[in-house]
Amino acid sequence: MIWQWLLLGGVFAGSTFTAAAEGSPAEEGVCRPGAGCPISPADGKKVKRILVTGGAGFLGSHLVDRLLEAGHHVIVADNYFTGDKFNLKRWLGNPALEIIRHDITQELFVEVDQIYHLACPASPPHYKYNPIKTMKTSILGTMNMLGLALRVRARMLFTSTSEVYGDPLEHPQTEEYWGNVNPIGVRACYDEGKRAAETLMFDYHRTHNLEIRVARIFNTYGPRMNLGDGRVVSNFVAQALQGVPLTIYKPGTQTRSFCFVSDLVDGLIRLMEGNSTGPINLGNPDEFTMEELALAVKEVVNPNATVIYKDNTADDPRQRKPNITKAKTLLDWAPTVKLKDGLRMMKEDFAERLGLSLPTDGDTVADHGRPQWRMTQGGR
Repeated sequence: MIWQWLLLGGVFAGSTFTAAAEGSPAEEGVCRPGAGCPISPADGKKVKRILVTGGAGFLGSHLVDRLLEAGHHVIVADNYFTGDKFNLKRWLGNPALEIIRHDITQELFVEVDQIYHLACPASPPHYKYNPIKTMKTSILGTMNMLGLALRVRARMLFTSTSEVYGDPLEHPQTEEYWGNVNPIGVRACYDEGKRAAETLMFDYHRTHNLEIRVARIFNTYGPRMNLGDGRVVSNFVAQALQGVPLTIYKPGTQTRSFCFVSDLVDGLIRLMEGNSTGPINLGNPDEFTMEELALAVKEVVNPNATVIYKDNTADDPRQRKPNITKAKTLLDWAPTVKLKDGLRMMKEDFAERLGLSLPTDGDTVADHGRPQWRMTQGGR
């Protein structure tokens, strides 16, 4: 019945969507034969109805993969500012997936058991392009998702960021560190937006006894990153594949810690299903300078790649490394994928999307006529 469909998963205010048909897993909690989805959740638990904001993006689409593979029903809400439905191509037409083109600065009305709130531009070129929209996404978007969680009594996980620590004076960073953020800098729209969203999460938790989870995500990389993303790993891999010099922003000794996307998704799910509200750092504590990262990319992707140096942007943190003691203790989680192994998987994905053939004899990659992508870099 159409009214049942709307109550179960419809949205209002003119959003467009695809929905599961009547009698699908959204209503029965099981899949019909031939429906292309598991018979029951892989963990043997109840089928959940789960909203993922930003679910067509890099991290969100990998999370959607894991949730659907586990047999749950997933609703993706994404405005496609940085996301792409292509990232979900494996599941298109599967009745366990609904996709809503929706901007979370507007209210959303769905019935769900859990909310993974990921939606927000995460790369410096993207959030600097429209800083006011970035702030609105973090603050109004989080308020709207908290309002939804309160209405339907859903557990909500918010993906905050290591950027709440700013240019840290504590190293490595623990969850108790309050940070060192420039509130009026060019990066502040993202940093302060996430800090304000964390405040909202805990205010709703204290005021309404809402079940919340807060993850502070450190640098994450892997397949499906935007080709022109502007973050350092995606820039280096794309540049090396195309024979373009790797651009290091001075001095090159600034550090980051890089977590492969599959490890990060595992941490998010463990946090959601666990008993800790957080905040909990999720990242790989292996620390690399930008020069060390460039050497690793050269070794894995293109040994003939060269390096150039350019002036850096304002407020770029000098060092970033997570203390993951809480994640190990409370979630039994630690990353397992080593940097070079992750870069190999990323190389294959990027080469395919750039239309490049990978060498088999030690030569550099060959371009098949695809135009080169313009790369910008922010230090994440």
